[in-house]
Amino acid sequence: MRGWPVTLTEGSVGLRPLRHRDAATWRELRVRNADWLRPWEPTNPETPLFRSGLGPYVSMVHTMRREARQGLALPWVVTNEDHFVGQLTIGAIVWGSARSAQIGYWVDKQVAGRGVIPTAVALAVDHCFFTVGLHRLEANIRPENAASRRVVEKLGFREEGIRRRHLHIDGAWRDHICYALTVEDVPGGLRARWLAERKQAFPRRT
Repeated sequence: MRGWPVTLTEGSVGLRPLRHRDAATWRELRVRNADWLRPWEPTNPETPLFRSGLGPYVSMVHTMRREARQGLALPWVVTNEDHFVGQLTIGAIVWGSARSAQIGYWVDKQVAGRGVIPTAVALAVDHCFFTVGLHRLEANIRPENAASRRVVEKLGFREEGIRRRHLHIDGAWRDHICYALTVEDVPGGLRARWLAERKQAFPRRT
């Protein structure tokens, strides 16, 4: 796939491909953040929140690398000051006349609210639109997930309605709000727009 593998950075925030040697860090983050993540993540036996072994991570890396080679996903680690703090995946890529995909992410609770995920999402969106050649990106988020909704709303994703019983999460089929962007929505790039808005909201003191 054009534009993969790739590492992207903006200030202290980075996106880089998954590595096998990240396994121990991934396990520690997932277990420590289990209560924080459980209400929002799809039920998936391949990546359980509570497991002491490294098998789930190794399986996930193999699956995501295969999907990346097939042009079906872009799986990144989110870093902050070079530390693994979460994941961001562009998945369910459809080519042909659609050129669409879905974006999903999670982040360590300790760095939530610092602009790490919005910056990472902006980097990923620009790469998908202007290098990979996608046209539309969706983020499907539970209505109750205020923190995740704030991320896409700050970035200007358009709310497109409710998807009833869209995914199985935390023991039941849950409704999700569909947010979307197309390349026409960000002609100058989402990263530049996000950084300009952030600078205006938080001007540097002199």
